[in-house]
Amino acid sequence: MKFLFDLFPVILFFLAFKLYDIFIATAVAIAAAIAQIGWLWFRRRQVDKMMWINLAIIVIFGGATLISQDETFIKWKPTVLYWLIAAVLLASHVIFRKNLMQAMLEKQMVLPLPIWNKLNWSWAGFFLTMGCVNLYVAFSFPLDTWVSFKLFGATGLMLVFVIGQVMLLGKYLQEAPAVVTENVADSEQSDRKREGESKISKEK
Repeated sequence: MKFLFDLFPVILFFLAFKLYDIFIATAVAIAAAIAQIGWLWFRRRQVDKMMWINLAIIVIFGGATLISQDETFIKWKPTVLYWLIAAVLLASHVIFRKNLMQAMLEKQMVLPLPIWNKLNWSWAGFFLTMGCVNLYVAFSFPLDTWVSFKLFGATGLMLVFVIGQVMLLGKYLQEAPAVVTENVADSEQSDRKREGESKISKEK
């Protein structure tokens, strides 16, 4: 359900384009992004930073498209978002020595530090590539092809990449429960040792 919810503005953009034109579709996408954040705020009183960034980009580039009546701006919107995500991943790792992929996923999986670094670099590379692919499709093919790519092509590439990542990390995901079990066992052993020492102290 979350996957479909995240795609909500893109789906409405696609449908509005098929029924009307790129400018109506752009206005619908902006309204959908605003409604999406409004719904999340109403339900949770909290919205992910990335959704705020996405809203800002679509309002800026979508608004420029509507004002100028030039579809070029909305075509650039996905690339700007992809490249911004890649820049944040790279800058956090290189400048601030913080692995954002590890920060987001370390509660779900246990990985060696070199693998976390590779994961961070691979996602940054993926978003850089997606930005280039979007520009290629947007300016090398008819508008109808690009709109379809936004919904089906980009989503399909993302799913393929995620599946590939899961397959590559399968070994570590299988080892994770064993690591967690060992940590729990060590913790229980330490607790028993402390309890024993406490009893001896009381007896003295």
